[in-house]
Amino acid sequence: MSTNIADESPESRTSRRRLRACQHCDWVSALPALRPGQAAICPCCQHTLVRRHFRPIQRSLALASSALLALALAVYFPFVGFSALGLGQQIELLQTISRLFLSGQPVIAVVVALTIVILPCLYLLSVIWLQYSLLRQIQSTASRHIARALKHLHPWMMADVFIIGALVSLFKIAGMADITLGTGFWAFCSFTILLLLTMRSIDDDWMWFAIAGEPQAPIGSETGQTAAEQNLTGCPTCGLLQTLPDAGKAHCARCGELLHRRRPQSLQRTWALLLTSALLYIPANVYPIMYSTRIGITQPKTILGGVMDLITAGSWPIAMVIFIASVIVPIGKMFAIGWLCLRVGQQNVADRATRARLYRITELIGRWSMVDVFVVAILVTLIDAGQLLSINPGPGALAFAMVVILSMLAANSFDPRLIWDTQQPRTRSAIRSGESLND
Repeated sequence: MSTNIADESPESRTSRRRLRACQHCDWVSALPALRPGQAAICPCCQHTLVRRHFRPIQRSLALASSALLALALAVYFPFVGFSALGLGQQIELLQTISRLFLSGQPVIAVVVALTIVILPCLYLLSVIWLQYSLLRQIQSTASRHIARALKHLHPWMMADVFIIGALVSLFKIAGMADITLGTGFWAFCSFTILLLLTMRSIDDDWMWFAIAGEPQAPIGSETGQTAAEQNLTGCPTCGLLQTLPDAGKAHCARCGELLHRRRPQSLQRTWALLLTSALLYIPANVYPIMYSTRIGITQPKTILGGVMDLITAGSWPIAMVIFIASVIVPIGKMFAIGWLCLRVGQQNVADRATRARLYRITELIGRWSMVDVFVVAILVTLIDAGQLLSINPGPGALAFAMVVILSMLAANSFDPRLIWDTQQPRTRSAIRSGESLND
């Protein structure tokens, strides 16, 4: 019985060492032979280089297909039902987008549409097409473009953040209305879990090897030192180690991604985005994030005002979620990124390890600040009975959405390899004595 070549690991199809330059510290390492469930960790900064999965094609294909089906059900069936003051209605998922357009907030509507429906749908369709092509061993030039796009979509899919925003919204109005969770709500919960599992199931190293193989590393490439010291760079998308021309930038020979020794003007771009985000954070908190109307009386609600209302109502856990996501996380992220920029070039090795961990944390948590924007989107759609009972978005919602997006772009603009650039090269014997590539 023949074995499908797409199911074989890269290690089983080559006898040579495959080199990788860590995208977080630029340290060059040789990937060990990995079995399913194992990972290769950078010995310098502890960033995960590769994580191997069992039957990666079938795993990703099954999860992506199931997630896409769950999303279709979430869009088709009612999401949430609401009944108060003798009035009741059911809303569908896509109404959270259309209602924002009608309320004069097209930018927020586009953000919500992209992050919870459009980008996840494109991602899942791309995974299905790509994995099916690999399973059937169909050669296509489009495969490289699709595989390259997958990685860029990761941080901008926020179905998990949206479902937390939906739960917070329902807790906010639980005391003033009867809430019914529709089939679409449970389908969206399933979709969120399946989407996260699909994203985790993608083995970039295996996938790129299956799509285009792997050229030999440049002659003279050495482990135990940085790629920049050898005039090399690792592709941020497919991982291929390759030589940079004298101009300092080129396109990846395997996936076509634009390569740089370091991201051009990384600190300048990061500071510009960070300062713009900090300036927008002022109107985001000063202006109302929404207006609440009840029996003809309209009251503006700011972010902190909403937190205080929840505390007064006795909903301490929900108040803490909103306060952490909308106040502590944005401020903490801005201070963290600013501190990382200021500390670039510092010599303390232990401090570098701390800064590397801090950068990974800021990358991970920044998107969760979008919870308050999703809360507004759901409440605006759910509570719409004119002067009797309604909620409308305020100018603070747009400003806060821009704060979240710009702070995420600031984190993406910062090149974490700058943290390690002034470190003196360590010998390979020092690496091997205390650290291992196997997880």
